Amino acid sequence: MSQAPDKTQLRHRMRTLRAEAAARDPDAAEKLSDLFPMKLLERYGPVVAGYIAINEEIDPAPLMQRLSRAGAELCLPRIEDDGRMTWRLWSIGEPLERRPFGLSEPGVDAPEVSPTLILTPLLAFDAMGNRLGYGKGHYDRAISSLRSAGRAFACALAYPAQQIDSVPSEPHDQPLDWALTPIGSVPLFMMRNMKALNSNGAGPGAA
Repeated sequence: MSQAPDKTQLRHRMRTLRAEAAARDPDAAEKLSDLFPMKLLERYGPVVAGYIAINEEIDPAPLMQRLSRAGAELCLPRIEDDGRMTWRLWSIGEPLERRPFGLSEPGVDAPEVSPTLILTPLLAFDAMGNRLGYGKGHYDRAISSLRSAGRAFACALAYPAQQIDSVPSEPHDQPLDWALTPIGSVPLFMMRNMKALNSNGAGPGAA
């Protein structure tokens, strides 16, 4: 039996798969925006963290515009000089700074906020909400900090091809609660809860 690929190998493979998915579906961002369940904003808003897409990440811009029109307060991540990732308040059209690694981020003077609904880019995810990022741990640490202080609902934006059977996970990894693709939603927290119930003998057919 072949050994499961480690995260480095998996990242290389998923970058290729994501690029192929992006080339096949140039209208993915608009489709995704149309399919976003607004109940998530009602329940987990109003402060919503988006991101500025790089490389072949699915572009959240149409969805962020829709959420803004519905009353969401938007913010974007910023990598601070000490390596922390914070979220800074941002409105559509406001200028952004060019930062290392090709990132566009709010300036240091933008107010820091604590989002309650976080839209996340990624390379891959699985049905239990395990997320494969880029290996720096920024989102895991930032979401962990938010969750330790209150609620934080993490929603991945992805192509369907980015859902795989299993993503290697570590204790510090923060699980996703939801994933949205151009063909629909994946309610990850419900699937995780169902698995836990079944594991405890409370699933269908339990005595």
